[in-house]
Amino acid sequence: MKKSLLWIVVLLLSIAMVTAFSLFGCKVAEEEVVAEEEVVAEEEAVAEEEAVAEEEAVEEVFTMLFVPGIADPFYYTMEKGMQAKADELGVNLIVAEYPKSWGPEAQVPILEAAAAAGGIDLIITAPTSTDALIAPLKNLYDKGIAIITVDCFLGDGDYSVESNYSFPLSYIGTDNKLGGLEVARNLAELMGEKGKVFLMNTNPDTSSVVARGEGFTEGIAEFPDMTLVGEDWCLDDQQKAQQIVTAALQKDPDITGVFGVNVFSAQGAYQAVVNAGLTGAVKIATWDATQDLINALKDGTVDMILAQKPGEMGSLCVEWGLKYLRDGTEVPKKVIPGFEFFTKENVDDPDMQQFIYTK
Repeated sequence: MKKSLLWIVVLLLSIAMVTAFSLFGCKVAEEEVVAEEEVVAEEEAVAEEEAVAEEEAVEEVFTMLFVPGIADPFYYTMEKGMQAKADELGVNLIVAEYPKSWGPEAQVPILEAAAAAGGIDLIITAPTSTDALIAPLKNLYDKGIAIITVDCFLGDGDYSVESNYSFPLSYIGTDNKLGGLEVARNLAELMGEKGKVFLMNTNPDTSSVVARGEGFTEGIAEFPDMTLVGEDWCLDDQQKAQQIVTAALQKDPDITGVFGVNVFSAQGAYQAVVNAGLTGAVKIATWDATQDLINALKDGTVDMILAQKPGEMGSLCVEWGLKYLRDGTEVPKKVIPGFEFFTKENVDDPDMQQFIYTK
């Protein structure tokens, strides 16, 4: 009887232990399942956050507005450089209407109307006045739009010093003073380092051409037997440039060299020389490698052309602008592409064809 009772007790204890272990095992398994589900949920949440972040990064497209200075091959070529880089980097580039004349009166209304459409992150523009464009561009900057000036700058162009015109991210363009200096030296060589020269300039309140004139004046002064007899301003009017140079040649028949500082002044200058029957006798130095000027170089009515790199300028504006917009990368206050010289000797060189402006 006692043995039977002992056996029953042992059996009950065994059953109790098995039950306890089973319950414990179930609890542990249940806890493991819950923990595993929490890990999976956490991993899914992280993956979802990463996917959302990646999607947002992919969808973030910045919009840049290009407001050119005037309708000419230089700015058309610049636009092409901008568009190519914008397509490459996924930037939305808007090109404003091209002003039909040079100056703030024509440019500012186009600038403000294009910006008023909204959604602009950065404006790239060639300010047509060193002073008159400060206030309109500062107003847009104060509304949260970044500014890059191309080809021309505001004020004295020193954006690194605090001033009312230091707000642009950068000036991207030619070292115009250096270009003018090199034009003078090359023209002096063509003239045998002696003779009288005339400077056909365009706009006295535009940084680029003022600097070209300054550089040219300093360059001519390096040669004791050369004299700069005058400088005048055609206000980007080719016909006016032709009239001015015609009058200068009549006033001083000893002029044997003329420098036209941009497309319109250059084309007017060389036409005046042609009309006067002085082709060859009066050497013509020009700025900007338009197809018309290249043709004039080939037929001997122009002797030398400085070619800027407007396509590269445009590309650099988009590239640096996007770096700034994406992560606040500091943009150099000046980005200066170089320039090239076309002469009769290299005008047909295949390597030089890339520097001809295209419409």
